[in-house]
Amino acid sequence: MAREFTVVVERDEEGYLVGTVPALPGCHTQARSMDELLERIREAISLCLEVQGEEATETLELIGIQKVAV
Repeated sequence: MAREFTVVVERDEEGYLVGTVPALPGCHTQARSMDELLERIREAISLCLEVQGEEATETLELIGIQKVAV
C-alpha cells in the first residue's frame, strides 16, 4: 500500500532544489530539476523507512508555509 508524504521544496543559493520530508527527520535530498528531485526524494523516503522503520514516522498534516521577516 502506497503512503503519501509531504515534501517541502526550497531553492538554495546555488540554484539547487532541496526537498525535505518533515515527517521523517533527516530525510532530504537535492537536485537541479523538479523531476530529478522527485525521483531522488522517493528514493530517500524508501531508504529512511528502511533505516528508521515504518513505526518511526510522525503523522504531520501540512497546514501552510509562511515567510516571516525578522
